Amino acid sequence: MKPITNIDDPRFVKAFSHPLRVRILAMLQERTASPVELADWLGSRLGTVAYHVRTLHQLELIELVDETRVRGAVAHHYRAKERPRISDEAWGEATPIAKQAAVGAALQTIDEYARASAAAGGFDRPDAHISRLRMELDPQGWKELAEAAAGLLGQAQEIEARAKERIAADPHAEEIKAAGLVIMVFEALRLTEQAPPARRRVRGRRLTAR
Repeated sequence: MKPITNIDDPRFVKAFSHPLRVRILAMLQERTASPVELADWLGSRLGTVAYHVRTLHQLELIELVDETRVRGAVAHHYRAKERPRISDEAWGEATPIAKQAAVGAALQTIDEYARASAAAGGFDRPDAHISRLRMELDPQGWKELAEAAAGLLGQAQEIEARAKERIAADPHAEEIKAAGLVIMVFEALRLTEQAPPARRRVRGRRLTAR
């Protein structure tokens, strides 16, 4: 089976169509794990987790890296493969359903990642940062903002590469911490522009339409 290289690949859409698969894939991007370990972290039934792990393996998004014997049984250990990189051109040509699957998966992972980190004190340090900025841009401004975001991502990767070199040279010199960075640039809907739910009366009672 060929690896997934395009966001429009039906396997890509299928993989991100279930929230549990999204969480499993995010965990396997961080570390190697077995379905038993994943089920414990997720608080889900082993059979359900094992099914989604098999699905991700069949879709060529994760790979089997080790097998160990545990109490007479064989434990399979998986890790995520490198996800396909999506160019601006490929994203622009992708179908709406593919975009929805990718964005939904990313937002789910970001939300869980940030909330869990915040609960553990991840934003307590004095140099932590969180901001939301609403802007009005013309086409040139949009282009410049998108390029600035891509540039920041590149700088962050260079910073990590230099940090890894220092850590490899002296892994016990300073406390090593995991860091998270989220970058999003999108056409925004003002919170005040969201239409309130319509209200209607039914048999003398006012109900909120859903």
